[in-house]
Formats: sequence, C-alpha cells, structure tokens
Amino acid sequence: MEKFKTYFLMIGLTLLFIWFGGLIGGKGGMILAFLIAAGMNFYAYYYSDKQVLAHYHAIPLDESNAPQVYRIVEDLTRKAGLPMPKLYIIPDPVPNAFATGRDYEHAAVAVTEGLLDLLNEEEVAGVIAHELSHIKHYDMLIGTVAATIAGAISMLANFGMFFGGRDEERNPIVTIALMIIMPLAATIIQMTISRSREFEADKGAALITGHPEWLQSALSKLDNYARRGAVIHDADPSTAHMFIVNPFSGLGGQVANLFRTHPTTEERIERLEEIKYQLRRA
Repeated sequence: MEKFKTYFLMIGLTLLFIWFGGLIGGKGGMILAFLIAAGMNFYAYYYSDKQVLAHYHAIPLDESNAPQVYRIVEDLTRKAGLPMPKLYIIPDPVPNAFATGRDYEHAAVAVTEGLLDLLNEEEVAGVIAHELSHIKHYDMLIGTVAATIAGAISMLANFGMFFGGRDEERNPIVTIALMIIMPLAATIIQMTISRSREFEADKGAALITGHPEWLQSALSKLDNYARRGAVIHDADPSTAHMFIVNPFSGLGGQVANLFRTHPTTEERIERLEEIKYQLRRA
C-alpha cells in the first residue's frame, strides 16, 4: 500500500509538470516536460541517495567501527520488521540525521558526529526509530521526488517567462500562473508532504520504541542546539526536508520561514505527548 501511494504521488506530480509544460509551450512543451520529468524521476529513483550521501561526505559505518550504534539500529530494525539499512556518519559537529534510499533493500541512515556526541543512547534510539519509520513508509523517495518536481516547475516558470513568446502574445492569466501560482502551488505541495510525513515518522518512532519520551527528549535537545544558529556544513535547501530537524531552523526570522519543511518542535513534542498518553492507557 505504501509503495502504491508513493508511485501515485510520483505520477501525479509528473502529470502536473507535464500540464504546466503544455501551458507554456503547447504540445511541444508537454513532450519536452514529459522527457524532463521522466529523466528526473529516473535519476531521483536510482541515484538521489548516492548524491545526498556524497554531498554531506558521509562515511560508511559497520559493526566493527561503531558497535553501539550498529546494535541500536539492529534492534530497532528487528522491531520495525525491516532489513538492516546501511549506516553512515557525517563528520560534522552539528547534531542531525536523515534517511535515504528508494526502498527497504537500498535504504541508508546517516547521523552526524554531533548527534552521537549530544544525545544519550535512548535519545539516539528515538532518532534512529524516526528515520526507520521514514524508510518503512517510503518517505525518502516521496520527499525527493516532490522536491525535484517543485524545483523543476519553478525552473520551467522562469524559462516560460523569458522564452514563452513575445510580450503582445502573452495572456495575462498565463503570465500570473507562470510567475506565482504554479511554483507556489508546487512548493506548498512539497512543504505539506514533508510536514505531514514528519508527524507520521514521529508517531512511528514512538510505536517502534514504545517510549515516545526518548524522541521528545532528543527533539528538545536538537532544537535547543539549532537555536544557536549553527548550520551543518554544505547544508542545501533542496535536502532540508530529509533531516530530522531542518538544518536552517536556527537562522530565525524570514529565512527560517522560507525553508520551513518541518512542523515546529513544540507541535511535534505535543503530539508525542498524546501518543505517550494513548500508550499508557493501552
């Protein structure tokens, strides 16, 4: 069912992109948009995980060089009913983590050195369980495709504004759509998908560990650290949705709102408190 929803979303976003191509360039624009979308989806499906891991200089971990982390992940994957993902560490003092990969057999979890230094073992387990929940629901692929299509629509809008014909031929309504409506709609779709998936991953982590307070404590520490304004090295807005906390969340003001791909930490902790109450009643 999760795989079906993933493919349905990929097809839906691709069709939106193709329609927008037709709005700009007619049949020729639709064909060009289809070819671009097909190429982007193919690349996102097979190579986006390798690209993001390389971008953040992730180093592979195994049982020999990180036995404690390996044991935590091994225990949680068994509880989640998942195969063991590949593990990576990012040599960066800013605490954060993300999951990537197209399916269960090609999944990876990456944590920064700062996360392992900041959190205790239970809090690390809460974070890892959150990332495993993303893997279980194919969130990594959904987020990557949504971000790719959203970026492509914005690019197509800019292209259409410059090459969409002579000024006297342009329809004002089409022009407004090119400038504002479509890129904004694509961005809203991407942000909405990302925020809802974070809530679900938090819930999944609470159910996997049976201890929502582990993730609550981890999120509180990560948020407090982020408020110092520290940003992970090479942080990129296009991958911000992947991390357990937005790498730009500590910048504040307009910048934080511009890159907000996550619910607020307060909202997440509050929802985990509700889950904790439900688990106690059960």
